[in-house]
Amino acid sequence: QVQLVESGGGSVQAGGSLKLSCGASRFIFNVCTMAWYRQVPGKERELVSRITRAGTTTYTDSVQGRFTIYRDNDKATVYQQMNSLRIEDTAVYYCQGCDNWGQGTQVTVTS
Repeated sequence: QVQLVESGGGSVQAGGSLKLSCGASRFIFNVCTMAWYRQVPGKERELVSRITRAGTTTYTDSVQGRFTIYRDNDKATVYQQMNSLRIEDTAVYYCQGCDNWGQGTQVTVTS
């Protein structure tokens, strides 16, 4: 049973923007802190942003001020707005809720 479904990845030039979406089951959305991770080949998956049920957000230093995570309670969806994208933001981005993971969506930033 698919619990998390991501969308919104793609290719963009440096300085551009993308918005990722993660549709969650109602149970996961209501119970879990939701997060976005990213991974590049040969490296460990790293936490990018996190939002609690109460809406408290945290970000890794490299995206602070450029990325915004937010929740739409009516749609049980978590978003990550990514602005001023850099080449080093290129990765597969994963949505996480509790122990559940999405399938990943590729983000590629070109020069």
